[in-house]
Amino acid sequence: MTAELVRGQNHALDRTRVEIRITAGGPVVAAVTLGDAQGRLPGTEAVAHPGAPRRTGIEVPRQAAAEHRLAVDLGALPDAVHRVSVLLALPTGLGALTTFGAAAPPSVRVTDLDGTGLAGYTLTGLGAESAVVAVELYRRAGAWKMRAVGQGYADGLAALLRDQGLPQAAELAAEIEEAVGRGHARAVPAPAPAAAHRPDGHARPQHPAPDTATPPATERAAAAPPAASDGHSAHAPAEPGPSVHAPSAHGPGPTAPAAEGATPTAPPAGAPVDYRHPKRRATPAPATPTPPVGAAGAPASPASPPAPSLPVAGDAAGWSMEERLYNQVWGMFEDLTRSVAAYRSASDFAESRLEQELDTALSDPRNRLGTAADAARTAARDKHAALVTQARAALDRDLAQLAAESEVVEPALPPAFARWDSPVWQAHRSAQERPMALRLGELHLPEVRDLRIPMLVRLPLERGLWIDCGPDAYAWRGPDPDRAYARRELGSALTDGPPDEAELRRLSLETAVALAARMLAVHPAGEFAVQVIDPGGTALPALAPLLETGVLPAAPVPGAQGVATVLEGLTRRVDLVQMAVRSRAADALPPDVDTADQLLIVHDFPHGFDDRAVTRLRYLADEGPAVGVHLLMVADRAQAREYGPVLDPLWRSLLRITPVPDAHLADPWVGHAWTYEPPLAPRGSQVVRQVLARVAEARRERRS
Repeated sequence: MTAELVRGQNHALDRTRVEIRITAGGPVVAAVTLGDAQGRLPGTEAVAHPGAPRRTGIEVPRQAAAEHRLAVDLGALPDAVHRVSVLLALPTGLGALTTFGAAAPPSVRVTDLDGTGLAGYTLTGLGAESAVVAVELYRRAGAWKMRAVGQGYADGLAALLRDQGLPQAAELAAEIEEAVGRGHARAVPAPAPAAAHRPDGHARPQHPAPDTATPPATERAAAAPPAASDGHSAHAPAEPGPSVHAPSAHGPGPTAPAAEGATPTAPPAGAPVDYRHPKRRATPAPATPTPPVGAAGAPASPASPPAPSLPVAGDAAGWSMEERLYNQVWGMFEDLTRSVAAYRSASDFAESRLEQELDTALSDPRNRLGTAADAARTAARDKHAALVTQARAALDRDLAQLAAESEVVEPALPPAFARWDSPVWQAHRSAQERPMALRLGELHLPEVRDLRIPMLVRLPLERGLWIDCGPDAYAWRGPDPDRAYARRELGSALTDGPPDEAELRRLSLETAVALAARMLAVHPAGEFAVQVIDPGGTALPALAPLLETGVLPAAPVPGAQGVATVLEGLTRRVDLVQMAVRSRAADALPPDVDTADQLLIVHDFPHGFDDRAVTRLRYLADEGPAVGVHLLMVADRAQAREYGPVLDPLWRSLLRITPVPDAHLADPWVGHAWTYEPPLAPRGSQVVRQVLARVAEARRERRS
C-alpha cells in the first residue's frame, strides 16, 4: 500500500532502485539535484536536467510534460551524495500557466520498478510559485528515506538552484529553458481540465504518446550498474511512530517492525560491526571508505570522506515538532539500549573465548609449563584484549553521536519534556492544549553516566505513579557517581549507606510536588486540578508551594474523615463521568461535578485508611485514568503488609519511581537495569514556585 505523506513527513525506502512518477495539471520541467550532507551542490555536474538527462544513478526526461517517469538507482550514486532532490518548474512559452496555483496540485509517487507504489505526496497549497522542490530522497544511517518537501519559489528555477548553493544558478536555469525549448515539439499535452482529476484532487494518470514516451524504467534500470554494497540492509525498517511508549516497570513498547521479508545484508569482510539502530535518523560520522581499486588492481587515489552530518532536533517521524521530538528521544533510548547490549554481548563473548582458549592450551599436561604455555596464554589474552577494544570502539562511536544529539535535542524540548533547569520554563505561560507526553525523570546506564535520556510517558497517564519512600524496599544499589549526583543535585544529606527514612520522605514529597507542578503547568488553565490526602498532616511543609500560590485551595483535612471525603468525591466523579460517556450525555452531568482532570496525591498510606477507603482507592487506581482521575502515591509498601496480598494488584498497577537515583527500571528487549533519576529542580531554585504562580494567575484570568 502506498504511504500518503504530508509536507515535512518522512518515509523509509526498503529498496535502492525506484521510479519517481510525476503527474501535473500542465507541462512541467523535471530535474534532480545531487547534494551533499548539507544539501549543497558542488557544481552543475550535480544536476540532472533536460539538457543533461543522465547522471550516475539518475535519468530524467528531456522535455516538459504533464507526466514524467524518473529512474533512480540510489545504490549507484557516489558516496558524497546524501540528498536527491526532485525539482519541478514551469517552462516559459509552453502554455498559459505561470504559477502552480493556477492548476491542480502536482502529485509525486515513488514506486518500485514494476509500478508498485511505495510513497506519494500531493503538493497542495501552492500559489505564486513557479518552481518547487517536490520531494527529496536522503541517506541517513546507511539507509535511504523519502521526505515530502513542497518548498516553492516565486522567482523560478534560478532562485531554487541558488538556494541550494549553486553559483551558476542563473546560467544553468537558462540552459534548462533552452533545452526544454528544443524539445517543445515532443512535449506531452496537458490533460483536459474537465476530466483531469479524481474527486480526491489527485491528477489522473495520462499516458504519453508513443513517440514521446521515455524508455521504460525497467529497461533503464537493467542497464544501470549494480548497486555498491555499503554493509547495510537493503530493506530499511519502518520509522518509530507515535505508538512508541515510555519505559515503565514493564519497559517501553516496541516500535514498528521491519518490512516483511527484509533480510539484513552482511557487512563487507573486514568492516567493523555496525551496532546502530537502523530506525534512527541521526547520522553518525561515516567510517573511512575503502579506497577504490584502479584498473590495474592498484588502489586509486583516495578521496576525502564526506563530513559527518550534524544532529538536528526534531529529525524524526511525526506530524508536529512535539511528536518528532518525542519519537527522537525514544529513538535515542533504543539506540543506547542496543549499543550497550551489543557491547556487553561482545565483552561476554571475549571472556568465554578467553576461557576456552586457555582451557584448550592447558589441557595437555605436557604444555602447562615452559615457553609454549606462556605463548599460548599471551596469545589468548591478546585476542581477548583486541575483541574488547573493538567492541568498546564501536560503543564509543555510538555514544559520541548520541551525546552530540542529546546536546542539540535537550535545549529544543518543550516544557512538558524539559528539565527544570531549562530556559524554556522562564518564558513559560499557560498552555493552550494538553501535550502528548510528560517527563518523569531521566534514565542512564553505567557504561555512560553522563548521557541521560529523558523518560517520557504519554498523556493522559494510563497508570498511576508510586513514589517509594520506604527505606526497607529501597536498596542503595546506585554506584558512587550516582550517590555523588544525589548529594550534589538533590541537596540531600546522603551518606555512602542507605538514606534514612526522614530524608527519603522529604525527597519523596518534593518529587510529588514537582510532578504535580509540571502536570499543572503543561495543561490549559482550569483543565487540571490537584487534590491531596494527608491523614497525619505531615506533608504541609512540602505542600507549601501549592498552598501559597493558591493552586491547592486549602490544606488537606487530616484524619480518617479527610480521607473519606476526598475518596468519596472522586469515586462519585468517576461513576458519573463513566455513565455520561456510556450514554453520550456529557451535558447531563450535575453542575457540581468538576470535569477537569484530577491528580490525587496520597501521602502516608495506609495511615488513616480503613477497608472501605482501601477499596475506593483501588477502584480509583483501576477506573480513574480512563475518565481523567490519576493517582500519585507517596508510600512505603512495607507499612501496608497488614492488608496481606489484597493490595498486590494495586502496587503492580502503579509505576514505581524513587526519590533518589536507583537502578530499578528494566527494558523488555535485553533486560538492562536503567538508573532512574527523579525530576527535581536544582537545589535553591525557585522555578517550581514561579511556575505554580503563573498557573494560579492563568486560572484567575480565565475566571475573570
